[in-house]
Amino acid sequence: MSWSNALVKEILKPESLIISSEIAVVIADKFPKARHHYLVLPLADIPSIFHLNRSHLPLLEELHLLARNVVEVKGLHWQDFNVGFHAEPSMQRLHLHVLSRDFVSPSLKNKKHWNSFNTELFVPYTSKAFEAGFMRQLEHHEQTKEIEYSELYSQLEKENSISRLSKSLKDELLAKPLICNQCEFVAKNLPTLKEHLVAHLQDPKSIRKRTTSENKRTSSSP
Repeated sequence: MSWSNALVKEILKPESLIISSEIAVVIADKFPKARHHYLVLPLADIPSIFHLNRSHLPLLEELHLLARNVVEVKGLHWQDFNVGFHAEPSMQRLHLHVLSRDFVSPSLKNKKHWNSFNTELFVPYTSKAFEAGFMRQLEHHEQTKEIEYSELYSQLEKENSISRLSKSLKDELLAKPLICNQCEFVAKNLPTLKEHLVAHLQDPKSIRKRTTSENKRTSSSP
């Protein structure tokens, strides 16, 4: 079995499953790009998001539900996670990424890793604008579907498919600067970014203030 099919092999191992249902499972990413990184996969043989159609809308809901479940099972906070699909997946079998926003991990090794999760190359399941509303209304289960709006779900419902990005746009996104996902800091290289991310994790208030003052000095320089 080739490297790109490794996920298919992994979900066949009972010891790898964190959560499972009749149609999907949750496993840990073997090469996590953050302190917490999980993958939600269907049992059905669906290669990627580009093979989805309207008939898969209930499956998307199940994947998202399991994503929420694994965060809860691990005793973590949903608002601290990014949840979505890669617009340019490298592994066979559809998989929903559930990863913490710290991005502190030795497996984060290059610019492609960073930009694949922090640009439009990462397709979020849920619109951030509606995520806050969902959290406020979480206790009212009858309102959940109205509040937790998914652009991905909506596109699939309307168009019966998910559109691919053009090669030129993918190349442009991969070449974007290393911009911190938690403030306005722009790193000159990956080691600098990783050091900055660790500082966020250790003292988030301090690093945000320092970055803001550094940006002001830079913008005021002749």
